[in-house]
Amino acid sequence: MINLQVLLIVLVLISSLSAAIPLCLGFQPATFSDNCCLNPFLADKNASLKDCVIGLANEPEMVEWMRKIRREIHKNPELAYEELATSSLVRRELEEMGIKYRWPVAKTGVVAAVGSGSPPFVALRADMDALPIQELADLEHKSQVDGKMHACGHDAHTSMLLGAARILKELESSLQGTVILIFQPAEERGEGAKDMIKEGVLKDVDAIFGVHIIHKFPIGVAASRPGQFLAGCGSFKAIIKGKGGHAAAPQESIDPILAAATSIISLQHIISRETDPLDSQVVSVSIVQAGTSYNVIPESATIAGTYRAFGWKGFRDLRERLEEVIKAQAAVHRCSVKIDFDGKEHPTLPPTVNDERIYEHARQVSNLIVGEENTKVATIFTGSEDFASYLEKIPGSFLLLGIRNEKIGAIYPPHSPYYTIDEDVLPIGAALHTTFAYSYLRNLSMCSSS
Repeated sequence: MINLQVLLIVLVLISSLSAAIPLCLGFQPATFSDNCCLNPFLADKNASLKDCVIGLANEPEMVEWMRKIRREIHKNPELAYEELATSSLVRRELEEMGIKYRWPVAKTGVVAAVGSGSPPFVALRADMDALPIQELADLEHKSQVDGKMHACGHDAHTSMLLGAARILKELESSLQGTVILIFQPAEERGEGAKDMIKEGVLKDVDAIFGVHIIHKFPIGVAASRPGQFLAGCGSFKAIIKGKGGHAAAPQESIDPILAAATSIISLQHIISRETDPLDSQVVSVSIVQAGTSYNVIPESATIAGTYRAFGWKGFRDLRERLEEVIKAQAAVHRCSVKIDFDGKEHPTLPPTVNDERIYEHARQVSNLIVGEENTKVATIFTGSEDFASYLEKIPGSFLLLGIRNEKIGAIYPPHSPYYTIDEDVLPIGAALHTTFAYSYLRNLSMCSSS
């Protein structure tokens, strides 16, 4: 005897989905637990989704297309807020796909949308800017612009997100919501994400996902962690003023160099003697400027550097203590001081803190695409990323994707003039982006109707 309840469910699913879903996504009905929204992943549909997305991402024409895009961007690197050619390339490809977009956003950014145009919304982000570095790697597609180079993988990030856009467009009829594609400028300046947010790119977005390639892990390894992940990054610049005079008569001067020197030493004590050894923090003085003559005590001395911490409280406390120490040492040596914590060249970035629920979803996506053996829990990094600004506003997760391959010289860290990547990462990144967005929207829809 036929179970009428099961028959009804099957008929509803067939009528609503059969005409729209591509053959490779002909999933079976799922069984949901009461807490499926807390762990939004539908295990019984994973195999079909994996086969479909990986198959599309690894089609030879698709792989060659992403490689060609990445190399075109790599040859023509553009610095923060100068990404005119890069954003033009992005718009060209989106137009060919039939994907609508908004431009300019935050001067040179592009924001596109794939799907129903209706909630729920999930966002994927890639950065586009290069660095002021002279490329020294001997590559056929090396930078053609003197003093500029894609030395942090943003060319690959943009290519992978365009790849995801192309796959999502093919699956658009079965997307149960809308995917927002964020092509962001000025990550290296630490301002791009903030400017994109000001222009409303996160409006109504439920979650966001980002990927950064990294040389520390072999090709195809995906690594992330829940909660605190990357450090918040701030900069400081202190101008210490004294009284100049002849170095042969120091008693007639007020020496700002001495105040600067004792400030530098005292700043190191914050970490070594005031900070919990298990709470990783960094203070580095990286600029010292004073004087122009060996026999003249200058009027002023300047010190500048960076400070980093993983939690917001520790980050704010560290900034306050930096200010206290420098002002106190200046006062001890009868100097005045002006401290700037809001440098335009290196603005403050918050800590990157992954939402635990979204991280769990991203982890299971990684298990699916690269395998459990290649899905790692990363250590915390003292590097910073302006993706953190998105995570301050909405839940999300940031992931590191390995590109290390000794055979082709993909061993150098970001910002190295010899930086290069294994381009086999491109279809992997595209598949991760696609699977995260597709399954997240599907799970939200299923959970809300269950």
